[in-house]
Amino acid sequence: MTGKKRWPLVLTVIGLSVLGAIKVNAFDADALAQLTAQGSCRKCNLSKAPLTNAKLSRANLAGANLTGANLTGANLAGANLTSATLASAIMRRANLRDATLAGADASGANLGGADLTGADLTGADLTGANLTGATWIDGSTCANASLGACGK
Repeated sequence: MTGKKRWPLVLTVIGLSVLGAIKVNAFDADALAQLTAQGSCRKCNLSKAPLTNAKLSRANLAGANLTGANLTGANLAGANLTSATLASAIMRRANLRDATLAGADASGANLGGADLTGADLTGADLTGANLTGATWIDGSTCANASLGACGK
């Protein structure tokens, strides 16, 4: 093999090595099954999990990783999301009434149209979160273009 013909092979091997070293951030199927069966999954990995319209009222998800999870229309009323990571999660029209999100990271989350009435957001990070049309903890509606805070 000449030097010119070896370069594509060398680059392919290097590229595959780099790709193999990258960890894919995806949910743990066993954790999802546990959540579905028991309604509890503390400190588990549910990142990017498909939880659209999930019935998770009163679920214990304290410390869970829900980064990028799709929780559109999910019922999380009364759920424990203390210290959960919800960064970039899609939570449009989710029911979070009376949920506990104390210390949760919801930075960059899409909470448009979500119901946060009575939710505990003590110490929660909402930096860059979309709250447009969300029902705020006091029952008021967040204005259009509410990012990171509920504009009224």
